[in-house]
Amino acid sequence: MLAEIAMVGGGLILGLGAGIILFKYISDKKVSDSKGLAERIVEEARKESEALKKESRLQAQDEIFNQKKELEREFKDRESQLKSEEKRLHSKEERLDAKREKVADKEAQVVELEKQLIKQEKHLSELEEDLTQKSDEHERKLQEISGLTVEEARENLLKEIESRTRHEAAKMIRNIEMEAKENASKKAKEILSLALQRYAGDYAGEQTVTAVTLPSEDMKGRIIGREGRNIRALEAATGVDLIIDDTPETVVLSAFSPLKREVAKQALERLIHDGRIHPARIEEIVRKVEGEMDTKLKEIGEQATFDVGVHGIHPELINLLGRLHYRTSFSQNVLQHSMEVAFLCGVMAAELGLNEKEAKRAGLLHDIGKAVDHEIEGPHAIIGADLAKKHGESKEIIHSIAAHHEDTPPMTILANLVQAADSLSGARPGARKELLENYVKRLEELEGLATGFDGVQKAYAIQAGREIRVMVDSEKVGDENTYVLCKDIAEKIENNMTYPGQIRVTVIREKRAVGYAK
Repeated sequence: MLAEIAMVGGGLILGLGAGIILFKYISDKKVSDSKGLAERIVEEARKESEALKKESRLQAQDEIFNQKKELEREFKDRESQLKSEEKRLHSKEERLDAKREKVADKEAQVVELEKQLIKQEKHLSELEEDLTQKSDEHERKLQEISGLTVEEARENLLKEIESRTRHEAAKMIRNIEMEAKENASKKAKEILSLALQRYAGDYAGEQTVTAVTLPSEDMKGRIIGREGRNIRALEAATGVDLIIDDTPETVVLSAFSPLKREVAKQALERLIHDGRIHPARIEEIVRKVEGEMDTKLKEIGEQATFDVGVHGIHPELINLLGRLHYRTSFSQNVLQHSMEVAFLCGVMAAELGLNEKEAKRAGLLHDIGKAVDHEIEGPHAIIGADLAKKHGESKEIIHSIAAHHEDTPPMTILANLVQAADSLSGARPGARKELLENYVKRLEELEGLATGFDGVQKAYAIQAGREIRVMVDSEKVGDENTYVLCKDIAEKIENNMTYPGQIRVTVIREKRAVGYAK
């Protein structure tokens, strides 16, 4: 048993020794192979390094060669530039030398001219002294002959020159203004006639009363009510006077406000149709009609802006335009008048090459102040301008509204267009009605302004005040002064009177020679 164990142990030892020897051999072999591989890698790296060095050296040589060639080329270019610059400087130097020679020649000429000028100045001084002496002597002799001093002679001469100059100036002014007036009048007539031809609106005079037809005579008693309570309630609610007389089946509504008359008319017609007429029902119907009237006013204003072709107007201004439908001026419907002014402004603006839409807008809004002028103090033109400013209209529109009756002096072409169109619309035959006493008063005032001038004998207003003819004294007023007098009369009429359209002033001077044969 021990022998077997010893044999096994010996075998193990022998096997372990053989393994160690074998491992050492393998390790030595690997180390040897690794050294050989490392030497080969080092050798290959050395060879590659030498190849890279060689290649870098060659590239550096090529770069140096290229740079050398570039430097040589730049040097040649620079050399050629220097040569051309040298040639240019040489040429410039030659030109400067030539100029120096010319300047030297001119300096010599200037010196010679200065010498000649000095001689001429000396000669002129001698002549001036001689002329002064002769002039003094001549003046002294004239004083001895005429018996006048120099100041007196100068004053007489200036008076004569002034008289002749005024005469010539008056003649020149007359010719220039006659020519300008003729051309301006011709052009203005063309524009106005075209405007009138393109827009011809009809007018119907509006009254201050409205008649309401009744279905029967019995309805009058129901409208009056017990002890007149119904009629009093209706008058109080509407602000309109009811006139019930012997006219069969008719009640007359009387008020200066067409808007109130319209509200009263519609309320009365509804009460008649409904049949229930008592104070409470009257107040209910009137309130309802007033609410519907506000809507109708807006619709009327919108329709007016649509017809004229103006958009973007503030809703409050549209409502005020609707109220103008129920407002009259000298029996002329103000909304229809405003629309006509808008159309006329648009036509004239188009003929003059101006903004047609802006002109229409100004014409439509020019009388907007009349819709509230009984509620606010002041001229309707200023009230309208304030309303337009409040609701965002442009400065040109505001100024044209304020200036259309010259409450503000017109400063723009648009303001003058609105003023002209407003006068043209109001002056059309049948457009407005005037009281006879106002008409006569205006004619008398027109004649009085003309007869107030010196030299005027008589003045006659003709053609319904559209023309005034002035007779002058031929002994006091000369031919040329008649034109000046005519201009002065026209200016005085413009500054002191208000009238539609224009007034023609004609000054007549005649010389009569009367003889008798015996």
